[in-house]
Amino acid sequence: MQTNFSLAQLADPHVAASEKILRACVHCGFCTATCPTYVLLGDELDSPRGRIYLIKDMLENDQPATPDVVKHVDRCLSCLSCMTTCPSGVHYMHLVDHARAHIEQTYKRPFLDRLNRALLAAVMPYPGRFRLALMGAALAKPFAPLLDAIGPLKPVAAMLRLAPGFPRGRSADEAPGVHSAKGPRRARVALLGGCAQPVLRPDADEAAIRLLNRLDVEVVRVAEEGCCGSLVHHMGKEEQALALARANIDAWCAEMERGGLDAILSTVSGCGTTIKDYGYMLRLDPAYAEKAQRVSAIAMDIAEFLGKHGLPKAEKPMGRKVAYHAACSLQHGQKIKGTPNQLLKTVGFEVAEPFESHICCGSAGTYNMLQSEIAVELRDRKVANIERLAPDIIAASNIGCMTQLGSGTDIPIVHTVELLDWATGGPVPPAVAAAGRSVAA
Repeated sequence: MQTNFSLAQLADPHVAASEKILRACVHCGFCTATCPTYVLLGDELDSPRGRIYLIKDMLENDQPATPDVVKHVDRCLSCLSCMTTCPSGVHYMHLVDHARAHIEQTYKRPFLDRLNRALLAAVMPYPGRFRLALMGAALAKPFAPLLDAIGPLKPVAAMLRLAPGFPRGRSADEAPGVHSAKGPRRARVALLGGCAQPVLRPDADEAAIRLLNRLDVEVVRVAEEGCCGSLVHHMGKEEQALALARANIDAWCAEMERGGLDAILSTVSGCGTTIKDYGYMLRLDPAYAEKAQRVSAIAMDIAEFLGKHGLPKAEKPMGRKVAYHAACSLQHGQKIKGTPNQLLKTVGFEVAEPFESHICCGSAGTYNMLQSEIAVELRDRKVANIERLAPDIIAASNIGCMTQLGSGTDIPIVHTVELLDWATGGPVPPAVAAAGRSVAA
């Protein structure tokens, strides 16, 4: 793609990086076939190619974002399916992240939109606040249909509908500390606690710790780390995102100096994608560029780590049919596609993958709240494809996907690592146990 940025514009390293991405695009349109919003809406401007044109025009002319640009960029899920499809290697993720930051800096959203986004940014990255918010949501849930009738309050209605009820109490495994290997230590890892998952589904990290300990891996819960920053990063709130990233980098680098780390693991693939990108996000920060690269270099998804280190021997053939939902952040963002399926098969599950497995379920961080109508369409499409498989269980690797799918089906949904833990000596996952003996037995 031909660009016409001035030398003064290219002196800005963010613009220079985006210009390089724009020039890689050859207008081929392969991305349109796999873009969820284009598949649903059929609007060229709701495809990666269309958004690239809008972003190019906005940046090249050094213009504030317009309502039309904001509408179409907001509709992007950042599922990154386009990056898997693109034959030219266009790094759409970094381009749309730059566009979102530009929108945040130059466009004044309507009051209620600003309020909804500020609420999400102030609550979701902080587990204590999020836990309190869920308690309130459990009480307010009956009012969701009333709020849904008021257009600007649709995001609040979506938040209430997605809220799972009163959260579980804090998990003992959430506390900072060291979980020792069962035998001679093979590796030492930090396990990201994060923000939403310990509140919504602490079972995944509990299973991960048990499984890793049986593999003779020492697991560290680092006190000073927290949200990875992805939720606010994808809302264009760069200063908050980078502050959260720096806090994690400081915490993990200190732990590297104290006891050494072979890997920084995440059981939330959306978080893992962002942590692996810390090196890029902080490349211009002289105090953090090198440390961020160190962190990104050892960041791994739990399935990626298990794929390299193996699994304990399965206790017995599991014999249950599992529909594996491939989270976009794992298959497109981290390019980890077949490993979780293979791990599940190794311990005796019958694994099936639904039709259109490359298409997003509509979760995408805060998307299912801020763009709830599109998100529900994508969820229903995904659930229909999964239910055609008639599985006993749905496995996924991202808390957002699990919450999103759970709002549309009664099939028990668990994290992949919970199934791996169960098959190799751990307890029945709570979601499976709650579904009844026919699945859990």
